[in-house]
Amino acid sequence: MLSTEVAIIGAGFGGIGMAIRLRQAGVRDFVVIEQAAAVGGTWRDNTYPGCACDIPSHLYSLSFAPRAAWSRRYPTQAEIQQYLEDCVDRFDLRAHLRLGTSLLEATFDDGLWRLRTDPGGDLTARFLVLAQGALHRPALPDLSGLETFRGTVFHSARWDHGSDLAGKRVAVIGTGASAIQFVPRIAATVAGVSLFQRTPPWILPKNDPATGPRQLWALRHVPLLRRTVRTWLYWTHEMRAVGFVLWPRLLAAAERQARSHAKRQLTVGGLRERMTPADRIGCKRILLSNDFLPSLNRPNVHVVTEPIARVVPHGVVTADGIEHPADVLIFATGFRATDPLGAIQISGRDGVTLADAWRDGMHARLGLAVAGFPNLFLLGGPNTGLGHNSIVFMLEAQIGHVVRCLRLLRRRQAGSIEVRVDAQAGFIRRLDRWMSKTVWLSGCKSWYLDRNGRNTTLWPGFSVGYWWRVRRVSERDYRLTGAGAGKDGLG
Repeated sequence: MLSTEVAIIGAGFGGIGMAIRLRQAGVRDFVVIEQAAAVGGTWRDNTYPGCACDIPSHLYSLSFAPRAAWSRRYPTQAEIQQYLEDCVDRFDLRAHLRLGTSLLEATFDDGLWRLRTDPGGDLTARFLVLAQGALHRPALPDLSGLETFRGTVFHSARWDHGSDLAGKRVAVIGTGASAIQFVPRIAATVAGVSLFQRTPPWILPKNDPATGPRQLWALRHVPLLRRTVRTWLYWTHEMRAVGFVLWPRLLAAAERQARSHAKRQLTVGGLRERMTPADRIGCKRILLSNDFLPSLNRPNVHVVTEPIARVVPHGVVTADGIEHPADVLIFATGFRATDPLGAIQISGRDGVTLADAWRDGMHARLGLAVAGFPNLFLLGGPNTGLGHNSIVFMLEAQIGHVVRCLRLLRRRQAGSIEVRVDAQAGFIRRLDRWMSKTVWLSGCKSWYLDRNGRNTTLWPGFSVGYWWRVRRVSERDYRLTGAGAGKDGLG
């Protein structure tokens, strides 16, 4: 049976960042287990037309692996994917990757995590880091009659590039972040788009200029400039949290901007009413786009707000009895963010599974550790997502905390570290109090909420506040047990 010091699950930003920091801390005995054939996480999987990020390039990248040559303000999918591939080569991580390998089961037994993978068989690890993130399992609605549809069906996160959409009638389910990017790209070539919308999103303009040659030269040759740009971007985004988590009424200015944006761009009668949200801005993720709303003015694009009743062999029937013909059905319905584990079984102390521990909803102290699961760390875990700033900042803060936990174990010559039950319970109580004051619980239905209506995805505060809480490891919050040093240790 193979063994390693640290097993990292997932090769997106979290997994790659964790691997880099382990190498920099002197650890050489680790593996990164990735079920796909390449690194990149959600940026590897989402290749739909127009796929891009809504956080600026210099902020949506690792601070300890900066890149100057971003082509524009907001990075495209292809650039982010290439950036992560470059990070693997830059920090010599290829030998640590086990691509095309799925984690089936992990069990904590006698001080070790025993992993069952496919292919590859069994593996033991002293520490297990779950870094697969929340946006990797596509969410598919349960539509009556879907199995009878005779055309092509796929999710936007699994785009079928072999399907030629030219001249086809396309039904798109959902008007979230992916739909607003790919609908304008396909609208010009398809025969028609029937866009099924449950509730309209708030959309703001996207200021996305290309990077000029002089800017590129300066960013490449003046490291201080790169750091200054990143710092400025961070704090301008961080200040938006005031409206999200303290005084939602401050978002009224953004709401006026969004209404003005829609008024300028929507010219077809009735569209403004159908595309005006009833919920408070920020309750669901605010979207950025300059071309989505204009694409709705096209004569071959139709926004459908009636609920879907069923799918039939050649289209979609809505509750009013109207059949909307379709040759292709594309789900733009997001991800199962509140159920990221899927079929993976993680069993901690006394055989309790993580699925059982999360039966009433995901929870973890600071999104990092779960009581009853020694030597297990989560990256991008419960309540560590952001609605206002870069998730990469949060991941870096979590990665730093994990490294400090490992160093503490080395200093104390302990065998395991586990968050205390009372520390976790106290944190969850405070978290729920903080969350109750945010715009995300102002009444709308969003992917942020689990089946119980609890927000288990976002951090209900400033990201700098999260960093402040994880910057140290307090032994009041963790229980250290056993004895035994790691293979190569951390100093």
